[in-house]
Amino acid sequence: MSPPVRIYLSPGMFGFARLASFEYFEHLVVALEDRFRQRGRVAKVLVCDVHPTASVCRRAAKLAHMIAATAGDDDGPIHVVGHSTGGLDARLVASPTARLPGVARKELAWLPRLSSITTMNTPHYGTPLAAFFATVSGQRMLYAISALTVTALKLGAPPLAATSALVAAFGRLSIGNFELEIINRAVDAVAKVLDEASSRELRTWLDLLRGDQGAIVQLMPEAMDLFQAGVEDRPGVRYQCVATYAPSNAVRDWIAALRSPWSAMSATIFTALYNLTSRLDERYPCAAADGAAQAKLKAMLGEALPPTANDGVVPLTSQIWGDLVWVGKADHLDIVGHFPGAGGHTDWLASGARFQRVRFDVVMDRIVSGMIVGEELRDARSPASERAPKSAPPSVRGVS
Repeated sequence: MSPPVRIYLSPGMFGFARLASFEYFEHLVVALEDRFRQRGRVAKVLVCDVHPTASVCRRAAKLAHMIAATAGDDDGPIHVVGHSTGGLDARLVASPTARLPGVARKELAWLPRLSSITTMNTPHYGTPLAAFFATVSGQRMLYAISALTVTALKLGAPPLAATSALVAAFGRLSIGNFELEIINRAVDAVAKVLDEASSRELRTWLDLLRGDQGAIVQLMPEAMDLFQAGVEDRPGVRYQCVATYAPSNAVRDWIAALRSPWSAMSATIFTALYNLTSRLDERYPCAAADGAAQAKLKAMLGEALPPTANDGVVPLTSQIWGDLVWVGKADHLDIVGHFPGAGGHTDWLASGARFQRVRFDVVMDRIVSGMIVGEELRDARSPASERAPKSAPPSVRGVS
């Protein structure tokens, strides 16, 4: 019997492993396990509980420790999937030039088994939103939005008092003390609707976020130059990405058409995030300098999109690294299963992207097909005597 496939998931800035009894990657875990099961194989999917806003180096070190502790000593393939900042963790762990603090060489003995790196909505070239979150007002706003995110995903809709307070705070960014009072009221209102254990977990997580924001500065477009200059792709490993963008036209019209008070307010918050993310500096355009990202996007979409296109958190062109397996309309959390619909799917913020289960399934199919291609590349570079037999049928090539 062939060894299991091990897939490691690394969450991003608004992500977590499990919080307030909610599994952030629940839909990804089920989708990946099901698709390998259909191929007659067992996939063990594990989620790394990394600090939400710690430096990429610290997060990557924790990911490396986790893989070393759980990868086993067989020859089974390993895949790493990173959402948002988690994609940078994955690239850094795999980089031949990486020097991770506290990670011994023996803890990287699994690297020859690494078959693929998948990045989803990752800010490879940074995001202007990080520059806002690095300000005093932005740090407070990140704190409140994170609390709102957890509650929205768990309950479907947080209290309107908290949401309206956050909407008001966006309009008062220049009024320091009053803004802080509004933000604190919003967080308190969110925590009160959770049960005692969940509220305690949320506050502990928020304290972590407030205590270490190393990644915020690193994700600024100006700072990502250093990451790109120092991190290399590992030869023989398949790098693939998923990229999304939310619609920007007629935003006010569809917000006005929303009948739910929560939807209308969350749409207002999302629009504010979208507009902040659109503030590009021509010196740091959040894209590869050679124009490769735009070329890949045009080839997949059949049209060129404006440079300001983004998912509400990350510019579209910043999300491109390696083979682009899917691109389409979705917001930053839609792509990992947080969109409205049956089957336990709960929306994050109303973005108007209209992402739904059919597109989610297509994305998952293409990611897994790409993983299989990565395994075949790994087998091709390994001596036949070291390869374990596979019982899976041939993979589908030509993913696009």
